[in-house]
Formats: sequence, C-alpha cells, structure tokens
Amino acid sequence: MSRQSSKRPEKPKIVRSVLFSPCLYRVLRLQNWSRKWFLHHLRMLFRGIELFVLTYGTVVAQLCKDYENDEDINKELNKMGQNIGSRLVEDFLARSSITQCRNFRETADVIAKVAFKMYLGVTARVTFWTLAGDDCSIFLEKNPLMDYAEVPNKHSSLLYSNMICGILRGALKMVRLQVDVQLLQDTGKDNKITEIRMRLLRRRKVALAVAKQNE
Repeated sequence: MSRQSSKRPEKPKIVRSVLFSPCLYRVLRLQNWSRKWFLHHLRMLFRGIELFVLTYGTVVAQLCKDYENDEDINKELNKMGQNIGSRLVEDFLARSSITQCRNFRETADVIAKVAFKMYLGVTARVTFWTLAGDDCSIFLEKNPLMDYAEVPNKHSSLLYSNMICGILRGALKMVRLQVDVQLLQDTGKDNKITEIRMRLLRRRKVALAVAKQNE
C-alpha cells in the first residue's frame, strides 16, 4: 500500500475565480442590468473575501490586455467601481446597523471601520483631516486586493486598487454626497500602505441617506 503524501492539496481558488471573472468583467462594463440581479451577484462575490480578491486580480489582468495605456486602465477601474458602489450602498444599508451620519467625519469613520470590514475583512484608519473637516486620508495597513497581486514593471502607472475609489464615489453619490476620491499610495507600488484621499465637494440639502432604510 503506497504511503500517502503529507502535503496538503491546494484549494482550487484560482479556477473558481477565472470562471467567474469574464462574466463579472462584462457585467461591470454595462449600465442597463437588473438592480436585483446585480445585487445578488455582488453578495455572492463578497461572501468570500479571498474569492473577491482573486476575481479582482483577473479583472485587472483582462483590462491590461484590453488597454495599452495605464491611465485608461485606471479610468476603467474607477468607472467599474462607481457602478458597483451605486448598487452596493443598498446592500450596506440593509446589512449594517448604522442609523445616521451627522457629518463627513462620521461618514468617513463608517467607511473605514464598518464598510471596509464588511466587504474586505479589514479596518482602516482615518487621519490627516483639514480644519474644515471636509478632507481626509483613509489608510489601509493591509490591502487584501494585493494579497495575490504582482504588478509588472511595465505597468508602473497602474493604480491597482483604483476600483475602491470608484466604489466610494459611487456609493456616496447615492447618499447625496459628491466627493473626490484619489488613490495616493498603493501597496503595489513599493508602498507598505494604501492611502486614499477623500474630499467632500458638495452636500445636497436633501437629508443624508447614510441611514438604514425603513422597511
């Protein structure tokens, strides 16, 4: 009887990710999908952080094949993120226990401590506020998107995690906040942390919808 190997078999995470990514990639570039259908697939995707991370990597890889210029890739990642954020905010409001954000500081704290934890499994810290309280930096000491990523040298201008900026912009737009979100530091560029700069541009007079929707 042959002796069994003590080496643990690797989980087929990449296979699952590659199978899902082409579909996700096409969907993210569309505008006329069913809201219910899209939310369902987002919930399935975010149910496993590792699956989302691997899927994200294959989406970026596909963009690198479709576009030669890093700036175009960055724009497309941001656009995809806005599409996700505008739909994901509904899921966040339904699942979180957030009642109301009184100002932009509280909104940033909710993003860093609740939203990032819910969808990426990590918490962030918010710092470097301006005196006006409308401009801050969100720092991710650990960026899950970079766990399996290795950005080639030829893509030196690629903002690998730029989809996060789009997600934040899209989500906040749905709750009446117009913001500018920029990725200042990315772990994929020899940086130890990821820094996202978020600036409030305008707040509509309509009551903030960063509150749990009434059923």
